[in-house]
Amino acid sequence: MKSAVLNHEFVEFIPKVLEDGMLYVSMTYATAAHNCCCGCGNKVITPLTPTDWKLIYDGESISITPSIGNWSFPCQSHYWIKHGKIKWSGQWSSGEIAAGRTRDLLAKKKQFKSVETAIVDEVIVAPEPLLPVKPPKGFWRRMWDKLTFSNEAD
Repeated sequence: MKSAVLNHEFVEFIPKVLEDGMLYVSMTYATAAHNCCCGCGNKVITPLTPTDWKLIYDGESISITPSIGNWSFPCQSHYWIKHGKIKWSGQWSSGEIAAGRTRDLLAKKKQFKSVETAIVDEVIVAPEPLLPVKPPKGFWRRMWDKLTFSNEAD
């Protein structure tokens, strides 16, 4: 069952069994956890760090930024948690996922100023290269090109 709302509970330790529709927040361990909002039952762990997720608590509700992209789950669900409500987002292509992982890795390297990172087992796939997009030529440019090309042939 898809969740539309996440209630929250501040805890010291994240429980072993997570209740659907509940976001557990451990400030002690700078971690939030919830069951995937698509209903697949997978646990979603969001570390709260300068290079991972940020939690905003306004006294009543919680928001987490950036979005939650469960790319390693079969569901590959993608959503935002804003003021305790789930805002569904679009699926990402494998190239977008790879680019996001690369961007995250670079942010961690910059934050911790290290050549090596703690991520050793994860394979980073280079995103598909983006080709430059040239705008189509307008009518007058095409005419000029034809005139120039025909004059060169003479």
